[in-house]
Amino acid sequence: MGGERVLVAMSGGVDSSVVAAMLHAAGAEVIGVSMRLYASPATPGKSCCSPDDLLDARAVADACGFPFYVSNLQAEFEERVVSYFVEEYGRGRTPSPCVACNDHLKFDVLLRRLEAVDADALATGHYARIEPRPDGTLALLRGADPAKDQSYFLFGLRREVLPRVRFPLGGMRKADVRALAAELGVPTAAKPESQDICFVGKGSYADLVASRLGPDKVRPGVVRRVETGEVLGPHDGVHRFTPGQRRGLGVADGEPLYVRRVDATTGDVWVAARERAGSEVFTVERVNWLADAEPPREFSASVQVRYRQAALDAEVERTGDGALRVRLARPELGVAPGQAAVFYRGDEVLGGGWIEEVR
Repeated sequence: MGGERVLVAMSGGVDSSVVAAMLHAAGAEVIGVSMRLYASPATPGKSCCSPDDLLDARAVADACGFPFYVSNLQAEFEERVVSYFVEEYGRGRTPSPCVACNDHLKFDVLLRRLEAVDADALATGHYARIEPRPDGTLALLRGADPAKDQSYFLFGLRREVLPRVRFPLGGMRKADVRALAAELGVPTAAKPESQDICFVGKGSYADLVASRLGPDKVRPGVVRRVETGEVLGPHDGVHRFTPGQRRGLGVADGEPLYVRRVDATTGDVWVAARERAGSEVFTVERVNWLADAEPPREFSASVQVRYRQAALDAEVERTGDGALRVRLARPELGVAPGQAAVFYRGDEVLGGGWIEEVR
């Protein structure tokens, strides 16, 4: 990447700091940019993109000697990420704010900023790879470090932008990135990993959702047993539950129970023993294909339905309206309306979309 003029998205963490420093050391003309997403800091050490993180990103730019700017995207972040997050939980669905942030901010707003700074490419600290296929077209692949792979969050990238995106850490492991940070003298080399949802702060995500929804929109109800319909107890809001959840149900039984389904219309949260809590068939809508050609009407793939869950064998059928009907090889916990479903063939991301209905 030497000789390129590269806009580097800098969150203030070690990964994006190393990307900026290594590109600068390799001879690229680096321009650092951080997104100011919210005004008040979240819990120290557990978030990214806070005001304090912007200072860390600026320190890296100053140490390396490249220009650095802050892009104020608070209004966009509020609309496209925070409000979406709150509304989805209020509807009994499970949002994916990191996918929304990547789609609508990092790889939308920042890619459009390339023209303003006359840059050739946008680089980020994601652990994913973009590599050429034998025919010269580009494929999005999993990162080489299985523990850090972030390709799940990137399924919304459009094929046409892949030539202008760089993931320099995609072939590296986290331990090597830390070592390189120390070698390059990056000021954030020892900074802890960010955790949790960046904008939640000190309370729980459920407390944030409840406060933003207000009492009139919080949907209380009861927890019911799938097998019998028996009411096990009340709850104070469907936003506190997601399919696959075991802890924090607020009810007791003779065996561990898991959330099977959340119904915001009635307020019912359905729970079951593990062997009855999984889902096997679901539909996916708003699909984006990263493979050069859309797949056939029916095809086999592996599908990932949560960031931290392993990919699952599945048979996929494309329906006439552009949606997908997915049948898993076996029932799986945690298949939730509102979450992303990302399809793979080996390490390659074929595409992905949003889980709409779980049957």
